[in-house]
Amino acid sequence: MSFKIAIIGAGSVGFTKKLFTDILCVPEFKDIEFALTDVSEHNLQMIKAILDRIVEANRLPTRVTATTDRRKALEGARYVISCVRVGGLEAYADDIRIPLKYGIDQCVGDTICAGGILYGQRNIPVILDFCKDIREVAETNVKFLNYANPMAMNTWAAIEYGKVDTVGLCHGVQHGAEQIAEVLGAKSTQELDYVCSGINHQTWFIDLRLNGRPIGKDELVAAFEAHPVYSRQEKLRIDVLKRFGVYSTESNGHLSEYLPWYRKRPDEITRWIDMSDWIHGETGGYLRYSTETRNWFETEYPQFLEAASKPIDREKRSNEHASHILEALETNRVYRGHFNVKNNGVITNLPHDAIIESPGFVDRFGINMAAGITLPEACAATCIASINVQRMSVHAAISGDIDLLKLAVLHDPLVGAVSTPEEVWQMVDEMVVAQAAWLPQYAHAIPAARERLSTSKVKTREWAGAARRSVRSIEELRAEKAALKQAG
Repeated sequence: MSFKIAIIGAGSVGFTKKLFTDILCVPEFKDIEFALTDVSEHNLQMIKAILDRIVEANRLPTRVTATTDRRKALEGARYVISCVRVGGLEAYADDIRIPLKYGIDQCVGDTICAGGILYGQRNIPVILDFCKDIREVAETNVKFLNYANPMAMNTWAAIEYGKVDTVGLCHGVQHGAEQIAEVLGAKSTQELDYVCSGINHQTWFIDLRLNGRPIGKDELVAAFEAHPVYSRQEKLRIDVLKRFGVYSTESNGHLSEYLPWYRKRPDEITRWIDMSDWIHGETGGYLRYSTETRNWFETEYPQFLEAASKPIDREKRSNEHASHILEALETNRVYRGHFNVKNNGVITNLPHDAIIESPGFVDRFGINMAAGITLPEACAATCIASINVQRMSVHAAISGDIDLLKLAVLHDPLVGAVSTPEEVWQMVDEMVVAQAAWLPQYAHAIPAARERLSTSKVKTREWAGAARRSVRSIEELRAEKAALKQAG
């Protein structure tokens, strides 16, 4: 087989390497071309050198090209994969920092809540530019695989306004299944069958079978509470399981910021999170982790390059969906996964226009969703609250309507639990002014926002959050890595 895959945002070095090696685990794909593109020439050259080393070490005919010219990379592509972060860590820092001034404490801030909504405003104009190029220069039946957050908003914009065949991909379902298999004592996730459905980062294990035996709420609660690690790290998630009756796919930290109940008061936040790792609820945890990872990669690059000289181990192919989808489409080896697509009645009690995450099967005929799923009422209610925010956010990003953007933020569950309307209006003004370089659709609204900020009397505070940690230095990371290695 010979076809072309374009990867936009290929400077996400570690993730691009994972996708690349996963795809090359399919024997039929050795003759394909990977076209890498990114706004950073520096990052492009680093990842190209790593991928070239993999190709050379495995004696493959695979071709790897790299260019900052996106249209050139997209020319003739059959598949396009996006893993972009518009605005980089600079804009992301404002997604966390500014809401904290108004009492909004986020762990990740990339899906909804104040940070996720502004992230969507930066991404959507760029996603539509991608779609325009894809329509004009890629293969006629090109498929766009979006890995970039905010997943639902980006996918919604690409399908509804970009008019490109798009699927959103995430690994939250797989990680949740791994946890459930572990607490139930399964040897692997192969023993676990499940139906998981909802929206991205708010997906729910609504049917669980271990070796064919149904697993109920009480058994699952007991298993999680007995686990020596998860009972500490997933306190909030376990509480939601007790109250809703089903387990959420999303991490303790992520889930905490999609709901209005657990991060609304600083003293409550520390009750529900765990500081052993950022993902369990640390204030700005993913921003810290991302900053440390970037610094680590830059410093330790020679080691990453050396590691690329090892043969590809097909047994270590990851559970990221992309390679499995491509394999199913091209070879007709059927793949079952969980995909982000437009609902259109697949989940009976969620809006038709929403982007859902739900089970589907892939073969030569495409992605075929399992229809007729009905969520438990509490799960549907929680999802609908987020869907309403997502819909307004997408429409605001398309129209450049700053008033609609403020209404979207006002209706966010956590923002609404913490902030007054006056605070929300000022916070959004402050965020769009700070991020004006990445928000072309709001250019007309920026001068008035600046003027309002200059005369505003809404009080703010400088607050690091309820559970903030400092970014560790390279030396600290090295010492910690060495200690973990020595420990076992």
